[in-house]
Formats: sequence, C-alpha cells, structure tokens
Amino acid sequence: MSARVERLPSLAVLVPWQARFSLRAFLRNPAAVFFSVLLPVLFLVLLSAIFGNQRLPGRGISVATYYVPGVAVLGIVSTTFMNLAIQTVVRRERGVLKRLRGTPLPPLAYVLGEVAASCLLALLMVAVVIAVGGLLFGVAVPGTPLTAVAIGTVVGAASFSALGLALAAAIPNEQSAPAVANAMALPLYFVSGLFFDVDRAPAWLVTVAEIFPLKHLLEVFLRAFEPGATGVPLALGDLAVVVGWGAFGVVLAARSFRWTPRGRD
Repeated sequence: MSARVERLPSLAVLVPWQARFSLRAFLRNPAAVFFSVLLPVLFLVLLSAIFGNQRLPGRGISVATYYVPGVAVLGIVSTTFMNLAIQTVVRRERGVLKRLRGTPLPPLAYVLGEVAASCLLALLMVAVVIAVGGLLFGVAVPGTPLTAVAIGTVVGAASFSALGLALAAAIPNEQSAPAVANAMALPLYFVSGLFFDVDRAPAWLVTVAEIFPLKHLLEVFLRAFEPGATGVPLALGDLAVVVGWGAFGVVLAARSFRWTPRGRD
C-alpha cells in the first residue's frame, strides 16, 4: 500500500499568505508605522507649509510640487529598504527565520511574500502622499502620468526591497539594525535631492548622487509631475538604473542571506 504524498500549495497561494502575515506584523508595530508612514507625511506637511508657495528655479514648478515626489520616494525607501532590513535582522536574531526554515514553507515563498508586502506598503504610502499633497497644497498628477507613478513605485519598491535584504545580511545584531539602516539611507536622502534640488548643487555632489539609485527614482517621479505631462512619461534611463541596482541587490541577497542568528548556525 503506497503512502499518501501531501502536496504543498503553490507559490501563488503561499506568497499572498506570507505577504498578509508580514503586513499584519507591520501594522502591529507602532514604531514601524510611525517611522515608515506617518513621519514622511509629517515631513511633507511641514516642508510644504513653510516653502510650498515658492517657485523652484529651473523646473517651473512650486516647491510643494517638488516635495510630493521627494516624500513619495522617501516613503518607498522607508517602507522597503529600511523596514525590510531592520525586520529581517530582528527575525533572524530572534530565531524566527530559523524556525521558518524548518517548516515546509519554501524559502522563495517567504522572500517573495516579504517583497510583495513591501510593494503594497509602498503603493499605499505613495497614494497617501499624493492625496495629502493634492488636498492640502493643490499638487496634482494630471491624467495618465499616474501610470508612470505606479510603475515607478513598483519597480522602486522591488529594487529597494532586494537591497534591504542584502543589507540585512551585513548587519551583525538586532541592536545595531536601526543605526546601520539609517546610516545608509539618511545621507542619500540629502545627497539625492529629496529635500532640495540637487541639480543646483555643486557638480561633485551631482556626480555622487548619480551613482546611487535614489536620485534616479526621484527623477522618475519628477517626470510624472512635470507641468503638461501626457501619456506615460517614464524616465526610462533613470528607471533602468533603479532596476540595475535592484538586480545587484538580488545577487547580494542570494549569496549572503542568513536564516540563522549571526555566529550560530
């Protein structure tokens, strides 16, 4: 009599299940919600209230119109790169990942579920930022450029999720995770022009900004917010740089991702 073989659900079932679990865990963490969602919105309100009516030289838009894409990109990075790097280290060091590794859940389903959850959070974050910018400061994305915003959000979220998973492997312990993640992200926020137009900065600073994906993702969003933008105004060159960094993150994460606490295999 042959033994009955139980087949595992497919990735199409397991990935949404893992994504749902990750979203619930995120929403039950008040600190993560505040720093990933509420703080970027607070930045938008404060900066736009102070500088929003001024015109930005060289771009033909108000400062508020510049800050909406900037804070949207900030929200993408905080809900993907920052959140995923920190939470992965916490789960690894507390033995959660090790226990998951011992279950029938395929590793790929776990990783894809985490990335899917991060992409959903990023889409929600961008929608909130655009809504706040429109309701409080009159910033609008006319017509089909919203498609470019959605594409930029998904590509950016997936790429920065991969980079967050890669960074998690390099963080030695739970206590240092927030400090390391912030040390990586905060300088790039300023260098990449999220809070000021870096194109008007010294040439060497522009050169540094062009190396990293954050400025390129910002340019994708700024293209969609340009006055008179029609069709699907994608900055394909900038989007390609973001994809390239995402591929780099995938390679690093695949080679270095750890399921067990550092120093204990």
